[in-house]
This record gives sequence, structure tokens and C-alpha cells, in this order.
Amino acid sequence: MSTPLNSSRREWLSRVGKTGVAGLALSTLPVYARSSTAHVIVVGGGFGGATAARYLKRGDPSLKVTLIEPAQTFYTCPFTNLYLAGLRRFEQQGHGFDDLRAAGIDVIHDLATAVDSQAKTVTLAKGQKLSYDKLLLSPGIDFRWNTLEGYDEAASLLAPHAWKAGDQTRLLKSQLDAMPDGGTFIMVAPENPFRCPPGPYERASMVAHYFKQNKPKSKILILDAKDNFSKQGLFQDGWKQVYGDMIEWVPFSKDGKVTRVDAAKLSVETEFGEIHKANVLNVIPPQKAGAIAEQAGVTNASGWVPIDPHTFESEQVKDIYVVGDATIASPMPKSGFSANTQAKLAAASIINALSGKPTPQATLSNTCYSLIAPDYGISVGHLYAFADDKLAEASGGVSPKEASAAFRKQEAQYGEAWYAAISRDIWGTKG
Repeated sequence: MSTPLNSSRREWLSRVGKTGVAGLALSTLPVYARSSTAHVIVVGGGFGGATAARYLKRGDPSLKVTLIEPAQTFYTCPFTNLYLAGLRRFEQQGHGFDDLRAAGIDVIHDLATAVDSQAKTVTLAKGQKLSYDKLLLSPGIDFRWNTLEGYDEAASLLAPHAWKAGDQTRLLKSQLDAMPDGGTFIMVAPENPFRCPPGPYERASMVAHYFKQNKPKSKILILDAKDNFSKQGLFQDGWKQVYGDMIEWVPFSKDGKVTRVDAAKLSVETEFGEIHKANVLNVIPPQKAGAIAEQAGVTNASGWVPIDPHTFESEQVKDIYVVGDATIASPMPKSGFSANTQAKLAAASIINALSGKPTPQATLSNTCYSLIAPDYGISVGHLYAFADDKLAEASGGVSPKEASAAFRKQEAQYGEAWYAAISRDIWGTKG
């Protein structure tokens, strides 16, 4: 049963706090060391993959753990909206891998291009082929280019998506900086499922904060392929309170679904033919699991990865585990917090499977903090347990609708503390 996180918030935080930053009840996850060394390969150095690598090695130091990640520094999507608002340097999003190496993990900076599940090998872009006993994929997302007519990878260089942290994020920031006061920022929000359900609406909030400080005559238009979104009431109340009429949200039922993009003209056309022209155009396209998941044969017709929620092993390919945004793990959202907690369960499951021990039992959780303004935070959180052999919401809720300025400020501080804590937990770095 969901309840607002107001009077019960202390109890809620206590319950989640006991599980550690990942929100996984680790005390319920027995792990058993092996007498012989097995090799586990982890693909992806983000919230899911780096967590899995660390907890595999921590849970069984005898394991040989190899982490494959192309980037020397991994830049996270969470908190990039603060960078767009001018409240954070982009470099603060970056996390290196030295602490994972110090933990005994072999980190290889290369791209995994192929998985042979029969031979149990992973091939890298530079030609190296590695054998595994168990494989864990945390590939994140890729985009369904051209699902929106006119929006392909080339178009994203003119109308950035900025839904993967890096050059796209910097490009969107530079466009916002160059936009004249009185201009229009248009965001195209996708239908479900997609990475970070509250993300587009926090982005609109943070861009509005930037405009309010620097370009107060500007407008924000959100064209949405949905009729509702995460924390909708809290966002809309906050927008009205802090930004007045600066932000306009157009839902699917009021012709908010964009069907065609003209990136060169910075314009979009909706389902019923209305054309909107932007000064800065941010198109968040439909998504699917990262490419290596499809190549490995673990995706289904949806483009996402069905998993056994007890272990996060692929339903389709034995000995391959998948965590994070790429998975079908409903009702858990696609978030960094979810990826982190799923990775810890998968790591324990792998260790137990290699040792011939029972599947571990766990309670999972997710908490997502969003900013409407620098001192105005909101959150949603849930605990997940198994009911009729399926993962289901056990308890949780959202920030109270009526809350004091002090409460909203505290929520913003909780979000900052969460990012710092989870960064230390995963990469051993400061958030």
C-alpha cells in the first residue's frame, strides 16, 4: 500500500537505510566462497555494472572479475539537469575506476561487440576474446532512431536528446546559453518505457530555473506522448508556484504526441498536424536496451530484456544476467537506484549459483529524488517484494502535496546526499 512520505518518512528512511544505499536487504543474501576460481565478466561500468563488479569481488574474493567499459571516466545522467541549470560543473558527473581496480577487479577500457553464449565468450572491439563462466550485462539504453520521422543520430547533433551523459549534454547546455531571452525551449517527451521516468520533468524545472535567473522572458513547451507522468501533481504544483506560466505541458490527449521532427528548422509536427517552432529543441526519442543485449540474444520483441526477477538471469539465455535500464523489471522503474540494487541481487545470485547454493531472497527498493528548484525537492520511493512469484510494490509513496519550504529544502538535500553516497558505494568516488 502506498502512503505519502510525510509523517511516516522517518520510518521509511529507517527501513531503506537498513538496506544500505542500494536499497537491498543484504542481510537476507547469503553468499558462499568457492574453492576454485571462476571468471565473471561484467559489461558496462555504470550504476548496474560497476556495482555488480564490486559486489561480486566483495562477496567472493576468489572470483576473477573483469569489468568491460569503453570510457575511462563514466559520466552519470543523474544530476546532469543541475549542470543545465548552471548549478553544477559537468566534471562532477565523472567517475573513474581506480578504486575498483584497487579492489582486485580487472577493468578493461574497450567496447564489447559480441557475445557467443554457446562458447561463453565476449569479443571486444580491439579483437580480444574473453571466456566466462557467468556474464552480467548492464548495457543501459540505445535509441530507436527514425521512430520519430526525421529524428536520427545526425539530427541529434542539431536537436540533442542529452539522454546519455557526455557530448550531447554539453551541446544542449551550449544551445541554452546561446538562446536569446524570450526564446522557446521545446522538449519532446517519449512514451513509456524509458530511462528515468521523472527525468524530462526535472529537466524542464532546471531549465526554467536557468531561464528565471538569466532569460526570464523565455518559455518552455513540453510535448508529451503520454497523458500522465511520474510525480505529475507535485511537479505541476511546483511549476506554478516557482515559475508561474513559464512551463506549458501538452499531453497526448491534447495533441502532445510528436510524429515528425525537422531538426534543421528546429520544428516538430504533432499527430494532428500542428507545427511548433523552437529556439532550442530537445528530443528524447523512444528507447530500447543497449546494443550488446540484442546481440547476445537476451532481448525480446519489445527491445528490452525479460529477466527472472529472483536472480536477474536472462529468461532467454542461461548464465547471462542483465540489470539496470535494459531490463523488464516492472514495477521497478528504469533508474540508477534500481540498477544498483538489482546488481547487488544479481551478484549474490551468481555467487550462489557458482557454489551450487540456493537462490538468495531479497527485498528491493527504489527512491528517486527530483528538483523543481535548487531548494525545492520532491521524491518517490517504493519497496518491492515477491507476491505470487512476481515482483510487486510492497510499500512506499511520494512526497506530501502540502509541505513546508523547509521540508522541500530537506528533500533537495536528501537527493544530493543520495548521489554522493551511491557514488562512493559504486565507484569509490565523490559525487
